[in-house]
Amino acid sequence: MSWLFAAGFVVLFVGLLVSIALHEIGHLVPAKLFNVRVTQYMVGFGPTLWSRRRGETEYGVKWIPLGGYIRMVGMLPPRPSDDPNTLRSVSTGPWQGLIENARAVASEEIRPGDEKRVFYRKPWWQKVIIMFGGPAMNFVLAFVLFAIVMMGFGVQVLKPTVSSVSKCVIPAAEADSRDCRADDPLTPAAKAGLRPGDRITSVGGTSVSSWEAATKLIRAHGAGTTTLGVERAGQALTLNVDLIAQDRPSLDDPEKIDKNVGFLGVAPTAVVERQGPGYVIGQMWDLTERTAVSMVNIPKKMVGVWDAAFSGEKRDPNGPIGIVGAGRIGGEIAASQISLENKIVVFINLLAGLNLAVGMFNLIPLLPLDGGHIAGGLWEGVKRALARVRRRPMPGYVDVAKALPLTYVMAALLVVMGGLLIYADLVNPVRIAG
Repeated sequence: MSWLFAAGFVVLFVGLLVSIALHEIGHLVPAKLFNVRVTQYMVGFGPTLWSRRRGETEYGVKWIPLGGYIRMVGMLPPRPSDDPNTLRSVSTGPWQGLIENARAVASEEIRPGDEKRVFYRKPWWQKVIIMFGGPAMNFVLAFVLFAIVMMGFGVQVLKPTVSSVSKCVIPAAEADSRDCRADDPLTPAAKAGLRPGDRITSVGGTSVSSWEAATKLIRAHGAGTTTLGVERAGQALTLNVDLIAQDRPSLDDPEKIDKNVGFLGVAPTAVVERQGPGYVIGQMWDLTERTAVSMVNIPKKMVGVWDAAFSGEKRDPNGPIGIVGAGRIGGEIAASQISLENKIVVFINLLAGLNLAVGMFNLIPLLPLDGGHIAGGLWEGVKRALARVRRRPMPGYVDVAKALPLTYVMAALLVVMGGLLIYADLVNPVRIAG
C-alpha cells in the first residue's frame, strides 16, 4: 500500500467522520434551541475515546467510527396511566416487557425540573425539525460541496463544435471492437465534408447552441436529407447531409439502445466551464431523484453485495458501499495518475454524493432512523389537526415505544448490512478502475 493510497484513505475517512459530526450537530442545535436537555453528543460508538463536559452535555469521540448520536432526555413517552417521572416496568409478554423496560430506562434520565424539557412533550413540529436537522445538514453539505466543484472548478460541457469526424459507419455493437474496413460506407458527416473545428449552428433550419440540442434534432430526424448550418473559420455555411438510421445508445440511459435514430458521425468538443447556482440546483434535484430510486432498490442491491462477498461475483460500481469501501476508493483516487486538481474534484464529488446518500437513507420512515421519528411527529401533527377540526379532545403523544420491536429488528438488519458491507469492501471492493 503506497503512502498516497493511505493518505487518500485517511482523507476520505476523516471527511466522512466530519460529515457524521455535522449531521449530529444538525440535531443538536435545534434540540438546544427548543430547550430539550441533551446529555451526550458523540461521534462513533462503543467505549469512549475522549470526552469533555460543557454545561449539561458531554461531547466526545467513541472508538468505533461508524456513526454518531446525540442523547436527548425523554425520547419515549410514559404510558397514559403512569406518572412521567415514576415509570413502572410491567411485563405482559416478551415484547411488552421490552417496551416497558425501555420506558423505565428512558425515565431514569429525567431529573426534577426536566418535565418541560423532555423530547416527547415538545410540539410535533419541533420534533420534526430536530430529527430532520441531521439529514438536512447532509443535504446542505452535499449542495455546498457540489457547488464548490460546479461553480469553482467547473464541469465538462459538450459544445456543438466538431472535434473529430468518423470516416465510416460501424454498427453500434461493434464500435468499440474494430476500426473501419474498406467495405464500410462513409458517414454522412464525411460525405458532407464536415471538418474538425466546424461549429454546428442549426439542424434542419432550427438554431442550436448546445451539443445536446443538435443531437436531439439529428436523432429525431431519422434517415433522410437535411441541412446543417455550420460556422467555419468565421464564415457561415449551409451543408446538405444525408442522415442514416442507426441503433445508438440512449441519451437518457446509456445501457439502453434507441432504435433507428438519425446518425451524422461527428464527435463534439468537450470543455470545462464554471456553472451558476441554477445549474447546481438542477443537478442536485436530478441526483436526489436517482438516490431516492437507489434507496428503494437497496434490498436487491444488498443481495448483489452478498454474492460479491461470498461468490466472487463482480461488485456493482453503483451499489452500496460502507465506510471502509469509501476509504479505499479515496485511496485509489489519491494513488491514480490524474492531476492534483482532478483528484480534488473527484474527492469532493465523492464526499458530496455520500452525504446525499446518507441524508436520503436517514429519511426512510423506520425507527431507529431519523425518518421514523419524523414520521411519528408528522402523524402526531395530523392527529391533533383532525381533533381540532372535529372539536374533540387533543390526543396524547404518539407512542414511538410501541414500535420498539420493529426498531430492534431494523437495528439488527442495519448491523448485519453494515457488517456485510465492511466484509465485502475488504474481500471484493468496488474499484474505480478495472
